[in-house]
Amino acid sequence: MEMLQVADVVAREKGIERELVLEAMEEAIQKAGRSKYGHDHDIRATIDRKNGAIEMKRYREVVEALNEEEGEDDVRQLTLEQAQREKKDAKVGDFLIDELPPLDFGRIAAQTAKQVIVQKVREAERARQYLEFKDRTGEIINGVIKRVEYGNVTIDIGGGRAEGYLRREECIPREHLKNGDRVRAYIYEVREEQRGPQIFMSRTHPDFMAKLFTQEVPEIYDGMIEIKAVARDAGSRAKIAVQSRDNSIDPVGACVGMRGSRVQAVVNELQGEKIDIIPWTEDLGSFIISALQPAEVAKVVMDEDKKRMDVVVPEEQLSLAIGRRGQNVRLASMLVGWDIDIMTEEEEATRRAEEFKSRSEAFIVALDIDEMIVQLLIAEGFTTVREIAETPVEEMMEIEGFDEDIGQELINRAVAWVDLQAKELEAKRAELGIKDDLMEFEGLTPETLIKLGENEVKSRDDLADLATDELIEILGEGVMKPRDAEALIMKAREHWFAEEDAATAEAAENDNGAEDAAPAAEEAVASNA
Repeated sequence: MEMLQVADVVAREKGIERELVLEAMEEAIQKAGRSKYGHDHDIRATIDRKNGAIEMKRYREVVEALNEEEGEDDVRQLTLEQAQREKKDAKVGDFLIDELPPLDFGRIAAQTAKQVIVQKVREAERARQYLEFKDRTGEIINGVIKRVEYGNVTIDIGGGRAEGYLRREECIPREHLKNGDRVRAYIYEVREEQRGPQIFMSRTHPDFMAKLFTQEVPEIYDGMIEIKAVARDAGSRAKIAVQSRDNSIDPVGACVGMRGSRVQAVVNELQGEKIDIIPWTEDLGSFIISALQPAEVAKVVMDEDKKRMDVVVPEEQLSLAIGRRGQNVRLASMLVGWDIDIMTEEEEATRRAEEFKSRSEAFIVALDIDEMIVQLLIAEGFTTVREIAETPVEEMMEIEGFDEDIGQELINRAVAWVDLQAKELEAKRAELGIKDDLMEFEGLTPETLIKLGENEVKSRDDLADLATDELIEILGEGVMKPRDAEALIMKAREHWFAEEDAATAEAAENDNGAEDAAPAAEEAVASNA
């Protein structure tokens, strides 16, 4: 009964199944038995689940003939003739089972058994921890700080059942954490590793703030208010967009609470982080105006293809809209998911005038038309000659003052100009030696191709070799944003990664083929000998 009592105590302390502990004990006894009788023996141990009695037996398999490589004295097998001397009705495939006397554990055997049990219990404990926490990603959990090393924090969670890791970059800046403190953090990843489950936690993750509001605001917990987006500059400022599913409930007021009690509880947990609560709306223009508060917005111009918007503000509101070190516009951009350019009304007027002038000049040169027609085309939203060439004549006739003849003539002139540009581009490409893989690469305009070719970037590999700042310098300031340039270069490098993967797969296949061929080669050598 002593074995069963030990198993019960260990299972209770470690929070694992009693059966797992008993199996670990059986494996330990087997290992100790092999140490005593010989490691080549097939020795199996069992512990009676009712009275704790230990049985140890040796198993020998009955075979047609012994393996020549293992020799005649193989201790795990015996021939049918040998087996029938001990058991008359033995047949091939049977096992002869011999009872072994109770094991008297010596010091070494006992130590070995203990190590096996400890190892097996530890593995079972790690498996239990992983199963317990793998589905808890996205939860806030409480814990007690066990140790702090170079800003990295180890947290005791679940009453000692597991440990969480709060890395330095996941801690709120200027937050002082010390041993013994109780702390709340957000589980953002649970990873199973060789040393056990790694539970990674964060106090800077945007969803940490969202979960705090869920705990503090019953309407969010009940689903009557939905958190649509969160953006944080941890320890400094944050923005959260909320929407009510019940018209009678004010989402902002519910999150603020009576005299600010609800939002203040979240602010206190986030070490004084300022939080802007913004009503979410499907109208993107209205939403960005709210997101940039407290700045006043005069106009919003959106480019849906590039997910970019120009926000125009009065001169006196510029610094407020941008925020300290660009914080306000950066958080608004994260909240909306679009790139935002802030400009004053004067800058916007200057920019529009320059765009109008450049488009007018391009249309006059390409189409040989007067300024009045140019103004009508630009007012209708045409930005390039190619757009005119690709527009049906019926749409051109809808422009005020245009009939079918004028519309068709403009389209014909635009098509002729586009064809001429294509021929000139082909000639320039041949002159510069630009290769087809770069010509066919998506995301490059004809003008961009020529600039690249003039700077010795003549193939997809040449483009892939560039750094982001080099590409921006070649194209000129303002032509492409760093993020777009980086994405273009990474796209150009995709075929490199595909080739590497193919080469790795081919090498692995060749290695497998060599392994398969090795036994045949050895057999051939042996037969020749």
